[in-house]
Amino acid sequence: MKSRAQQRVDTRERIIEAAIGAFAELGFQGASTRRIASRADANQGLITYHFRTKDELWRAAADRVFGMLKTTLGERLAQLESDDPRTFAREAIREYVRFSAAHPELFRLMVDEGKSSEGRMRWLVDTHLKPLYEGFLQFGESFGPDMDESLLPHAYYVLAGAGSLIFAVRPECRYLTGVDPADERVVELHAEFIARLLVP
Repeated sequence: MKSRAQQRVDTRERIIEAAIGAFAELGFQGASTRRIASRADANQGLITYHFRTKDELWRAAADRVFGMLKTTLGERLAQLESDDPRTFAREAIREYVRFSAAHPELFRLMVDEGKSSEGRMRWLVDTHLKPLYEGFLQFGESFGPDMDESLLPHAYYVLAGAGSLIFAVRPECRYLTGVDPADERVVELHAEFIARLLVP
């Protein structure tokens, strides 16, 4: 039998996981704490026990998603045995695409908050997106000798959008093209396409 402390940890984890899905699907405004509690199979009062505000819960959800991305990229690239910056950049791109396929909420959270100029967007940029962007800029030379530095912000958003959108709108893609983006072969094809598109 689990201790009360472990039960509290488990409940908090369920709430965060439920919040990730709710915020990604419905946005901050549309995702009520009542709905999140229902998804987590928890009493609504437990949300305020673990998180003082809805904003604090949203930040915990964002921390979880971006923390997983950072860990996944870090572990994979640490295993890569190559000194070639182009090979390194391509594999970083492939891994980002694979993560986006497994976690379409990443793109949905970025788009939902990216439309605003308010506090949550600024916090997301300062806390998670700036470090990602700075890491991306280190690959600048890998995009080819003719890459103008002024195009790097465009390349970043090409990666963020083209690498993720197909998974975030999976039902649309299946209906429109007959292709299921969740199929492992499709994920790998997409990862290779985006890697070669950005790093010829």
